[in-house]
Amino acid sequence: MTIVFREVFKKYRSQNALNSMSFTIEEDKITGLIGRNGAGKSTLLKILAGHLRATSGDVQLYGEHPFNNLKVSSNLIFIEDTMSFPPIFKLSELFEMAKDFFPNWQDDLARKLLAYANISDKNHHHNLSKGQKSTFNLIYGLATRCKVTLLDEPMNGMDEAIRSDMYRAILKEYIAYPRTIIISSHHLQEIEHLIEDVLLINHGQAILHAPLEDVKQLLVKLVGNSAKINEYIRSNEIYFEKDSPVSREVVVESTSVASMKNELIQEGISIQPVSASEVCKYLTSQRKGGIDDVFK
Repeated sequence: MTIVFREVFKKYRSQNALNSMSFTIEEDKITGLIGRNGAGKSTLLKILAGHLRATSGDVQLYGEHPFNNLKVSSNLIFIEDTMSFPPIFKLSELFEMAKDFFPNWQDDLARKLLAYANISDKNHHHNLSKGQKSTFNLIYGLATRCKVTLLDEPMNGMDEAIRSDMYRAILKEYIAYPRTIIISSHHLQEIEHLIEDVLLINHGQAILHAPLEDVKQLLVKLVGNSAKINEYIRSNEIYFEKDSPVSREVVVESTSVASMKNELIQEGISIQPVSASEVCKYLTSQRKGGIDDVFK
């Protein structure tokens, strides 16, 4: 396994940011790290990158403990929107210095991508706009061709056109040079075309780690007559529900209704798929009726 977390805790003062976090990630996969604000995504990535030390538990990357580990640092790149570079150097000089630290540095790729994004290499990083900084940071991360690439909300601030281009750049680079990539995002729908696995975390714990296609099959939505739906789902866990004067919508596990699919259809109950993004939303929601609960 490339990455192993075993019973990892990270405590800030009296609060746990990570709470018995455990998972493994195989080599050369793109994993989507999904979770709501405050779920622990950034803390997880900073521990993996060696920027933070776990309070307890075991963290390994290719058998090495990442904290303050130069071997790990030279084979891993962590891209986040708060990263900074020495202000005295131009972007072209930052590229030159990267050659000395990252053994797989692709200087030609970095300069071509920067020119495509219409960012002059004579600029200084601190003078770039928010979107330009995010673009430069991502280009820098891809050009390192590190064995492990961690991207924490990498598209923050980018406009729609460059976001689309940079997602394509990630995919093209991965195909040309496979590596372990973790992309943290609040928006699973936006990165579905890139990722193979979903790691969903909530309140500092990994609550789902599965291939994207399995996540898409996890839940289904039933829509139809309230009484008839209630009859069939009496003992099932409901992840979302919405009532109207003429019908009811409920989201339940697909396995719980698989054996009665024909009966449900005959009763006029519609069985609808639930997207992977919606699955993650429902699994981490505290309100089964969503925002409608607030206005009842």
